[in-house]
Amino acid sequence: MLRHLADYVADSKKILDAWDTYSDEHTGLDGWPYDDHAYGLRKSQRDADTAAAFETVRTGARHLLATAETQLAHLPAHAVRSHWGWQLGVLRDALDRLDALHEEWVQTRDGLPAAARPGTPALDDALAEHHAECWSYLDTWATHGSVVRDINSAARQASTPSVPSPTVTAVPASDRAKPGRR
Repeated sequence: MLRHLADYVADSKKILDAWDTYSDEHTGLDGWPYDDHAYGLRKSQRDADTAAAFETVRTGARHLLATAETQLAHLPAHAVRSHWGWQLGVLRDALDRLDALHEEWVQTRDGLPAAARPGTPALDDALAEHHAECWSYLDTWATHGSVVRDINSAARQASTPSVPSPTVTAVPASDRAKPGRR
């Protein structure tokens, strides 16, 4: 799950970087898009791509958070960063909101007419709206998700027993074995 999270953080950064490039190229100095429709479509694509990237994390996200919280509680104080607890809380709140939005999406999807299939405005527009509502919470996971890995790394380091360095002491010449003597 940590690898999936790392992949999501990296993928979402690429998605956001591509969006920022597009936005910079397709808006004026005042920040308004040159073409509202094309800009909206590209923004919807950003939202959908970010949601798709998160799917590999979603199923294990609660477990990741619970594990990180347990690890954090057992870390020695010197190994803890002051913002880690806050970041875990932000991730938990974002996940709670994503779960609520998912439930709303299931209800919306189930309430659509039978003719609403992928490629039809009824489904596509509803899904785009759902992705737009989720995006800021997905971005929270992209921004703060690495804290789970940071805590895991700190926990691994804290649980690794330190190996004492070998001590080198000088042996007086009189105590050294001479060739041929034991």
